[in-house]
Amino acid sequence: MTASIVYNGHLRCECTHIQSGTVIETDAPTDNRGKGERFSPTDTLCVSLATCIVTTMALKANDMDLDLSGTRIAVTKHMLSDPRRIGKIDIELHFPDSLKTAEKDRLILQRVGDTCPVAKSLHPDLQVVIVYQWNQS
Repeated sequence: MTASIVYNGHLRCECTHIQSGTVIETDAPTDNRGKGERFSPTDTLCVSLATCIVTTMALKANDMDLDLSGTRIAVTKHMLSDPRRIGKIDIELHFPDSLKTAEKDRLILQRVGDTCPVAKSLHPDLQVVIVYQWNQS
């Protein structure tokens, strides 16, 4: 088992990662009768995609003797209403100024990010826009 989840009422869930014991809570968004005081389930999907991109890139970067520490990621979710679902996810990765990479290495890392396991698991109707900001001088 990967996780155990308890629905606590009031549109909130408590999710426990079995291996580590880490707990996250979700809440329905304010536009869907929630309080918006936690990540919504659709927020967590978007965050999962962004963290999968940078994690798989970091695995490859380690093999290339590169360090992606300090990379910042902006995630924007766009909802559709009929049916209610995520229609688009915008992800913008900002790599630290201290990271100096050749164009070839950037292309390799971007290909890895674009094909991370979460990205490969999403429905093809979901539009995903990934922007890589390398801050090269």
